[in-house]
Amino acid sequence: MEIDIGINKKDRKEIAQGLSHLLADTYTLYLTTHNFHWNVTGPMFNTLHLMFEQQYNELALAVDLIAERIRALGFPAPGTYTAFAELASLKEPKGVPSAADMIKHLVVGQETVVRTARSILPLVDKASDEPTADLLTQRMQVHEKTAWMLRSLLES
Repeated sequence: MEIDIGINKKDRKEIAQGLSHLLADTYTLYLTTHNFHWNVTGPMFNTLHLMFEQQYNELALAVDLIAERIRALGFPAPGTYTAFAELASLKEPKGVPSAADMIKHLVVGQETVVRTARSILPLVDKASDEPTADLLTQRMQVHEKTAWMLRSLLES
């Protein structure tokens, strides 16, 4: 059945493509954060282990919301490592970084996801796609706050 939600197919497709990039960046950040949760060591172990767990749990819920919005717009959501690797602007770290480098990497990741979300807003505004605008605004708020909290751990 044809989709008739007041957004033409061309605009829905462009928005879905942008959201696919956001999904890939978010999933890559989820995987990285989970990896760091498992592998963090050092004097801040307990603090970081718990913080990373909260962050990856939040990201796990976020990827579902983003994928479901892509589906609501009428397009398939990417869902493989291959697709995510092609779509993501966020790169995975090699090896196991120090705790401080994990924090720095996650700050960059959080800020990358914010930029990806922000880059979709002009398309969303043009199409009057308020549900996607709301999703993007919420995601940017979460990632900006998380980046700030992570950056605060690097202060001396």
